[in-house]
Amino acid sequence: MNMNRREVLRAAAAATAASMVPLAGCHKETSMPARKKLKVYDNATFYTQGKFDMLKAKKAYYELMQFHGYPISDILRTEAFWVCDFVQGDFARLGMGGIFWVNAHGTYGQSGSRVYDGPYKDDKYGYLGHDIFLLPGQMLPEHRHVGGEQGYGPKMESWHIRRGSVEFFGEYPAEGTETPIARMPEKERPWGYGQDWFKSRYVIGRTAQSGQVYTLQDPESWHSQRAGAQGAIVTEYATYHNHVTFSKPGMVFASTGHS
Repeated sequence: MNMNRREVLRAAAAATAASMVPLAGCHKETSMPARKKLKVYDNATFYTQGKFDMLKAKKAYYELMQFHGYPISDILRTEAFWVCDFVQGDFARLGMGGIFWVNAHGTYGQSGSRVYDGPYKDDKYGYLGHDIFLLPGQMLPEHRHVGGEQGYGPKMESWHIRRGSVEFFGEYPAEGTETPIARMPEKERPWGYGQDWFKSRYVIGRTAQSGQVYTLQDPESWHSQRAGAQGAIVTEYATYHNHVTFSKPGMVFASTGHS
């Protein structure tokens, strides 16, 4: 499945519609206890004759959810829950799963009762609720959201680690407590570091236990994230998502062997 912008928005709409379905007939997995051990797969597991196997990828994420005691709701068994390897053929190291719980947008004064007549009338608005799923050591590649051609501004984002841990990589030190990636042991540096196209220079860690939210201070800047040894489930709070650009030339939001 080629998850282009239109399909991502369709998935978001499906998530909203599915949230209205009655709870009868829930899958047994929703009440399963947390797994005692998280299985780590090699990359070959996720490919069949060179094509990305989305069902196997989702299975690995369901195991991640069970390991962390994260409820597998009915909607996560639908196409509203998507997976992607960014056409790199290296899903175990570079990929993600995700669901947009809400991705809404509109124009002030042009919806509902249309009585608003304040200073923001006719300005666009939008907001997003998104969960990101990362397998152990898996990285969401470096990217940014600058708004595209629909008239929306750069995407404002904050991330809340719900399970596991994450390293955030960014172009600028947002909080002042980040450290240079160059100080990391070479084998621990993020995928792409050292390439001409890679822009991030700083790293900071966050854990579910800390409860600390990390915010992208410059919405136009390049950034990425990588899960720790037990993977990660991350809630993203953001403005409307409608555009993404990757720093690596030719990278797209799609999956190997799917068109």
